[in-house]
Amino acid sequence: MQSKTLSVYIKREPDLIYDFVSNLENLPKWATSFCKSIMKSAEGWTIHTPQGPMGIRITEKNSMGILDHVVIPVPGIEVSVPMRVVANGAGSEVLFTLFRRPEMSDDQYAQDTRWVEQDLNSLKRVMEKS
Repeated sequence: MQSKTLSVYIKREPDLIYDFVSNLENLPKWATSFCKSIMKSAEGWTIHTPQGPMGIRITEKNSMGILDHVVIPVPGIEVSVPMRVVANGAGSEVLFTLFRRPEMSDDQYAQDTRWVEQDLNSLKRVMEKS
């Protein structure tokens, strides 16, 4: 699959960013183009997106800055979303790899890219304000 890795520099320590992003309850605070709200149930996390409700799960807490998550648009379909936070000088670099799914048109992939860029910039604003 075609992919691209997008990144943003944030003037905050990696541990602070990791703690914020790894808490899925914070998703609507920064991933505003994708996540309108989130709720936890016995079955797991459900996000409400412009495309409708979707499941989501995130990798277990770790000391490596790995924030990979899986989005489940419909039962049986899982979309892998690799994400990392790494030290970069006095701040951090947040990296997000976006895969182009086979059914995506050029326009859809371009729109997804814009949404990820918007959300990474939103994360930067949120983190640098705190």
